[in-house]
Amino acid sequence: MVEIRRYLHQHPELSFQEVNTAKYIADFYKNLGIEVRENVGGNGVVARIKGTKPGSTVALRADFDALPIQEENDVPYKSLVPGVMHACGHDGHTATLLVLAKVLNEIKDELSGEFVMIHQHAEEYAPGGAIAMIKDGCLEGVDVIFGTHLWSPVPYGVITYRKGPIMAAADRFEVTIQGFGGHGAQPHKTKDAIVVASQLVLNLQQIVSRRVNPIDSAVISVGSFVSNNAFNVIADSAKIIGTVRTFNEEVRDFIEEEIEKVVKGTCYSSDCTYEYLYDRGYPAVVNHDDETDFLVSSAKLVKDIESIQEAEPEMGGEDFAYYLQHVKGSFFFTGAKPDGVDTPYPHHHPKFDINEKALLVAAKTLGSAAINYQKAAVNQEYSKSATK
Repeated sequence: MVEIRRYLHQHPELSFQEVNTAKYIADFYKNLGIEVRENVGGNGVVARIKGTKPGSTVALRADFDALPIQEENDVPYKSLVPGVMHACGHDGHTATLLVLAKVLNEIKDELSGEFVMIHQHAEEYAPGGAIAMIKDGCLEGVDVIFGTHLWSPVPYGVITYRKGPIMAAADRFEVTIQGFGGHGAQPHKTKDAIVVASQLVLNLQQIVSRRVNPIDSAVISVGSFVSNNAFNVIADSAKIIGTVRTFNEEVRDFIEEEIEKVVKGTCYSSDCTYEYLYDRGYPAVVNHDDETDFLVSSAKLVKDIESIQEAEPEMGGEDFAYYLQHVKGSFFFTGAKPDGVDTPYPHHHPKFDINEKALLVAAKTLGSAAINYQKAAVNQEYSKSATK
């Protein structure tokens, strides 16, 4: 797994451009004689491993796209692609699933049912790869799905889980303020777009603090403020771009509407016009209760796991959410904090890295959940037959 992960780390590809990575994954399965389907919903790859006994169908998912970040780590496996880096652990996810599939294939004569290995492209960039892969049939016949994210803030040997919402819906908004520019020495003859946009940034903060029920978690963050001018020119226009994070769909709808109300009011008071765009990203990742309980019980059988903890909801987004809207399942975090580090670099940082020992924990946990789910399904079917 480490060897595969490091190779992928050295050869990252951006979302929707992962042609060579997809080929690498497909060739891995072909060399093992495993049934594989390429170009699923784009660059997605799906492999199927069938046991010799009848049973249910369990899907396991890993993503494999990288980010537009220049790596700053000084390691032997440093990215060889300028400006592109695996800064979120997707290289590790892929290595984990590939080797787990290899092992499942070796013991398939002992297994029941079918195992579907979903290698998803473009998780990092909305609309993401999950929607297209689902439309292209990657979940056909699937009864349950499990997935994990290698998580650097969590210590090695720890698994964190949560029933219900575990990751937030991730949306994007843009507001362009159109004022009336002019000379910096004559502000009374202008409509200063920078001043209006600055007021807007502050006014937007009141939506969460004063209009959303404190019980309902929500975030509005402005990440970009652009208005390029000379030092003595009052801005004609200004653009702000930000993100909204929510767990509740009603709160999500409410914030989308409230942002425009605030924008409209702010611009009206300054006699400016505006353009407002709201782009819905991934919905919240909502785990199913019974499948999460099953995941926890399966994780308890993995000797490498030192602790299984209930997680706080994360405001980050994940398009694993779409799979859970179609089939039951659970998404969890595998602790991957590097050894000897008190405060690891966060995901999406130029110096992000993971503890490679966590790959084995992730593989064993996913494998335990998949195999034991099959056993439970077979036992349940046997009990029904016996009752009849």
